[in-house]
Amino acid sequence: MAVKKLKPTTPGQRFRVAPVFTEITTSTPEKSLTKSVHRTGGRNNTGKMTIRNVGGGHKRKIREIDFKREKHNIPATVKSIEYDPMRTARIALLYYADGEKRYIIAPAGLKVGQEVVSGAGVAPEVGNTLFLSEIPLGTIIHNVELKPGKGASMARSAGTYVQLLAREGKYATVKLPSGEMRMVLVTCTATIGTVSNSDHMNVRLGKAGRNRWKGRRPRVRGVAMNPVDHPMGGGEGKSSGGHPRSRTGLYAKGKKTRTPKKYSNKMIISKRKK
Repeated sequence: MAVKKLKPTTPGQRFRVAPVFTEITTSTPEKSLTKSVHRTGGRNNTGKMTIRNVGGGHKRKIREIDFKREKHNIPATVKSIEYDPMRTARIALLYYADGEKRYIIAPAGLKVGQEVVSGAGVAPEVGNTLFLSEIPLGTIIHNVELKPGKGASMARSAGTYVQLLAREGKYATVKLPSGEMRMVLVTCTATIGTVSNSDHMNVRLGKAGRNRWKGRRPRVRGVAMNPVDHPMGGGEGKSSGGHPRSRTGLYAKGKKTRTPKKYSNKMIISKRKK
């Protein structure tokens, strides 16, 4: 995957850095694995706005992704690499040997016609899903489970990966993209490789309208508001401000928000880099 710099034929294209869709093989999704999504516009069931800066956007359909990969030891062939409007990574359509079709998150390097499989005793190759107890130490993985059988929770967005560092007893130690090191049960599964579309971080929208197409409305800074609207609002000229905080008065930078008695604290060996 790469990005391209467009010629400034319009103001919106002057700073646009666009993705290149060379790895995508089809533009039509599998109909049996898609469903319509109802847009809320940030409103709840009574019509009250509960989330700001949400609304509009292009119509999209959800692709049902298989995060569990529980069809063990049944080989599947990659039929196509597709675009998913609901996520940053690319997705791959699998045709299983028993006739079933499923979507998975496409790892980098996965090709059409390649065969992937999941379960115990599987070779640690790109696209295969194994238990952490069977993956060689030092391997780069993604789609990592936190609870056995629940489905992948970690490293699912474009370009992300986790590294398996060690195993001791019933726990494996993994290093996350944030730098955090934590323990995960070795009975959890993970997929070999890095998530596709690593250049997503280099994309620049170029104009505000592209955000509107995504369903994101303008977000006004707190310091640009009046005192009645935000704790950081008011003042003459640019003298307003104060300690960064949310609209409800909670500190926005520096205040710890993690629950001190969170159940997974004991699993974290070292916290993420500051």
